[in-house]
Amino acid sequence: MLDDLRKTIEATIGELTPARAKSLAKSMAGPGAAKDQVAKSAGDLFEWSQKNRDRLKEFIRREVSSQVGAIGVASQAELESLKKRVRALERGAGGTKAAPKTGSKGASASAKTPTKKTTQKSTAKTAATRARS
Repeated sequence: MLDDLRKTIEATIGELTPARAKSLAKSMAGPGAAKDQVAKSAGDLFEWSQKNRDRLKEFIRREVSSQVGAIGVASQAELESLKKRVRALERGAGGTKAAPKTGSKGASASAKTPTKKTTQKSTAKTAATRARS
C-alpha cells in the first residue's frame, strides 16, 4: 500500500511515461483486471499526471514571480522599458552619445571630459602663503 502511494506521488511530480502509467495501473488494478480497464486507467493516470505537473509548474512560476517582485527585482520588461526611456532622453538631450548595449559598467576613458588644471591659481596661492611667513 505504501509503495503504491509512493508511486502515485512520483507520478504526480515526475514525468510519467505511457509505459510507466500502464505499469502503475496494472499494479493498482490487481492481477485479474481486464486489459481495457487497465488501458483506460493508464490513460487517466497519464492525463492526470500531465495536468498536475502543469499545475505545479504554474504554481511555482507564480510564487517565484511574487517573491522576486516582493524583494524589488525589476522584470526583464521593466528593464527594457527603462532602456528605451533612457535612450529617448539621451537623444532629446542633444548629441549625447547613447550608452553601449553591452551593459558595460562605468564610462569609458574617451567619454570622460578632460579636466583643466589651473596652475596659475595654485602658484599664486603658494606665493601668497610664502609671503605671509
